[in-house]
Amino acid sequence: MAVKVLYREGNELRMRVTGQGHTSLQMLRERLNSHKDIEYANYFPGHPELDDPEFYIRTTGADPATVIKDLVAAIAAEFNGAL
Repeated sequence: MAVKVLYREGNELRMRVTGQGHTSLQMLRERLNSHKDIEYANYFPGHPELDDPEFYIRTTGADPATVIKDLVAAIAAEFNGAL
């Protein structure tokens, strides 16, 4: 998953995600929104042939990059444990 940070300030992070479909992005959005430090998280698919999806994350004060890194690592460990 290639990620490009578009905006990062305070408790907000906006990033463009390439090479991922709606299934993985939806799972990430659901996990983020159920995290105790996340106030709001959503992704915006844009035009299916022209745009890469963008994720927007706003935390309750925690560093959003740290929250997403920890969450993605937990998801990866969960899938690795299934093999």
